[in-house]
Amino acid sequence: MAIKSLDELRKLRSSLQGTIDLREKGESDQGIIEILIGMATCGIAAGARDTFNEFLVVLEEKNLKNVRLVSVGCLGMCSMEPTIQISVPGREPILYGKITKDKVLEVIDKVIINKGYLDENLLITSFDKAGV
Repeated sequence: MAIKSLDELRKLRSSLQGTIDLREKGESDQGIIEILIGMATCGIAAGARDTFNEFLVVLEEKNLKNVRLVSVGCLGMCSMEPTIQISVPGREPILYGKITKDKVLEVIDKVIINKGYLDENLLITSFDKAGV
């Protein structure tokens, strides 16, 4: 899609602002929870594809329509693969590591449904760089 004017660029930015806010600030006007799964080579080698597929199965079984599952590239923690980032509206995005397919049900129950944390797998709880 070629952008031919400043007005078209502004419209595109406006249409994507909800996605940007969810990823950067944990804010969504649609109430959508987003799970990003690192699917770069290191993630796939560590089992991220199996983790992704298990998320699809469990989300369908639990009929969770407010969750968006997104395959992304590297999340920057190769030694902690498979890594996922969960963005819940109203909360800062959180990065979890070593989320194998065996952990998926626990993630969905503790983090998505009960709005808690999976303490033993927490990697990053704040992306705020102020003061760094």
